[in-house]
Amino acid sequence: MDAIFKALSDDTRRLLLDRLRERDGQTLTELEAATGLTRFGVMKHLKVLEAAGLVLTHKAGRFKYHYLNGAPLQSLVDRWLAPLTQQPMARAMLDLKAELERKTQMSHDTKPSFMLETFIRATPAQVWEALTSPDISRQYMFKGTAFHSSLRVDEPYEYRAPDGRAMVFGTVLEVVPDRRLALTYQAAWMGPEVKPSRVVHELAPVGELTRLTIAHYDLPEGHEGLKEAWAMIAASLKSLLETGTALAFG
Repeated sequence: MDAIFKALSDDTRRLLLDRLRERDGQTLTELEAATGLTRFGVMKHLKVLEAAGLVLTHKAGRFKYHYLNGAPLQSLVDRWLAPLTQQPMARAMLDLKAELERKTQMSHDTKPSFMLETFIRATPAQVWEALTSPDISRQYMFKGTAFHSSLRVDEPYEYRAPDGRAMVFGTVLEVVPDRRLALTYQAAWMGPEVKPSRVVHELAPVGELTRLTIAHYDLPEGHEGLKEAWAMIAASLKSLLETGTALAFG
């Protein structure tokens, strides 16, 4: 947590985070142009932000893209400000309508629209079970929705509400137990005019922790609230596995 406060104490680094907040997935050249800083200056400050976990990177082809990671900031909210932010969090939940479907193949040469990374004091097997178990997922997901799937590639999955309605659904694209889960993503209430998207969950052991990375591809304009929604889901999952209690979203 000290690294987060150190990173946020510099106005130049806060400027870089502001630029990524406005538009995620920028290259070093784009950040240099957007901030008016020298290339060396941007690199130096990005290194501090990456060390604090506030910025994530993704390499696609010859380019390296930078993303604002909301999970460490969410941890600060959870520690001190959660009682004051329940209503804004509830409003952000409504932006979950932005879930979509995509049946194209995954490609490491495309860049995600949004990335989030968090570290959970649990094994990869425990995190995987929490992601894929109906009984566990309903404890930390919005409004008690639960994940239902055979976990077989090219077969459907659903996030079902307590009354049985499929709130979010799609197709399983890739399954590597305890390591990687890729899905198409569509909300039942979205219109056909919204282009489809996809979500990838990646798990990796880091000592006694598991690093969970969530990447959302092809996030449509007007649905940036999904970034906050993913941060809240990840924070609630982390809280459930580490303390036995999920977060309340108002």
